[in-house]
Amino acid sequence: MEDLVVKSTSIVRPRNIANQSISDRVKKINLTPWDLLRLSFCYPQRGLFFHKPDDLDIDTILSKLKTSLSIALHHFYPLAGRLVKEVNEVDNTVCYFISCCDDGSGSGGVKFIHAAAKTIPVSDLVKSGFVDGLLGSFFFPATGIKNYQGVSNPLLMVQVTELKDGIFISYGYNHTVADGKSIWKFINAWSEICSKGSGSVPMDLCLKGWFLDRIKYPIRVQDPETEQASKDASTTSNMLQEIVFRLTKENVLKLKAKANDEAVSNEDGEISSFQAVLGHIWRSRVKHGGMSREEDTHCRVPIDMRQRLNPKLKEGCFGNLVHTGVVTVKVGEMLDHGLGWLAQKINKVVRSQTNENVKAFGENWVKNVEIPVSVSATLLVTSCPWFNVYGNDFGWGKPIGLRSGPPLSNGKLVVIQGVEEGGLEFQACFPCQVVVKLLCDAEFLEYVDIAS
Repeated sequence: MEDLVVKSTSIVRPRNIANQSISDRVKKINLTPWDLLRLSFCYPQRGLFFHKPDDLDIDTILSKLKTSLSIALHHFYPLAGRLVKEVNEVDNTVCYFISCCDDGSGSGGVKFIHAAAKTIPVSDLVKSGFVDGLLGSFFFPATGIKNYQGVSNPLLMVQVTELKDGIFISYGYNHTVADGKSIWKFINAWSEICSKGSGSVPMDLCLKGWFLDRIKYPIRVQDPETEQASKDASTTSNMLQEIVFRLTKENVLKLKAKANDEAVSNEDGEISSFQAVLGHIWRSRVKHGGMSREEDTHCRVPIDMRQRLNPKLKEGCFGNLVHTGVVTVKVGEMLDHGLGWLAQKINKVVRSQTNENVKAFGENWVKNVEIPVSVSATLLVTSCPWFNVYGNDFGWGKPIGLRSGPPLSNGKLVVIQGVEEGGLEFQACFPCQVVVKLLCDAEFLEYVDIAS
């Protein structure tokens, strides 16, 4: 892209802060089954748009961002580590762990890219409905990097792009070191340090040292670099379209009431607002997907296990602590039933992810290790509406928009909190013909507003 120029690339490392000992820090983090399951997936990427401040030049902005990033990394030090691979020559397997040590080799730290696209206004990238393809190709720092490639890439990569009238701060991170909740806690701390010079966000890092004591670590797996990645020949990226849509608080509550009114019974507990909204989106997606009534349709939902385990973990426990719940129904059954029936199916799967079930999954997985190279689902839900996205102020105002970066994936649904309290925002990736039909679907649009 001729309009975008990379100005500089540097490495930001944790700052050594006086009177704070690092001797008690964890130096090695073994990967759990949930970490290893994501080895062959690409780095998740997100980015925030900001208005350009009138009273700060770009050099001052970059200096403040780098300094505060270094301080934040002192507290969230695993993000400045490296993924290490050890080869077991006896059985031709490999083991992975995250090294948090500074061995003097200079291999740690976060990649920091400064880029400029000064002819492009923010409005061209945050515009109604459709996500501009330019965004995915040039404005994110970790496109195409898989998690197992953290052995030769930073675990966190940041890009700051100057626009004509704004700034886009994007990042990509290795999913073996953190989940969405952990990475947004880090972004919250970084922005507060940058804005105020210090942070009130809790920074006493609690790491996941609890996971499955009966499993022998490190876990041996087949080398994902030698595995042949499967390709979905039926849906290539040029057949997909990303679209942004929002639901107001009022419409979220309307869907929740509708789902609970239609539910067969309440023995599984009340259907949540989020479950009702997912049911509405999933049903609308399937209705226009051209699937036969006999086919199975799947919705994959991330479930935070911190408060579901026994004993419970701290809410701020750092790491990747997400288990995926898979909801499966027949297309014909879905279309023959209403929203309440489908939302109740989602509710039941989410509620079933207990301490016993999840630990049993992990212990069984290590007996027959298999690392997926891709995941398919009619609806593949990522992120969470409870992450603090629009509260991130680096010192020049709160974000005016968020976008998710590559990779494109059929059915991918990125969910974030809405700009207004209680609302929801989604970035969806569906086949082009499905998007066209959704834009003409009165039932879908009764509750959903196409972003503007």
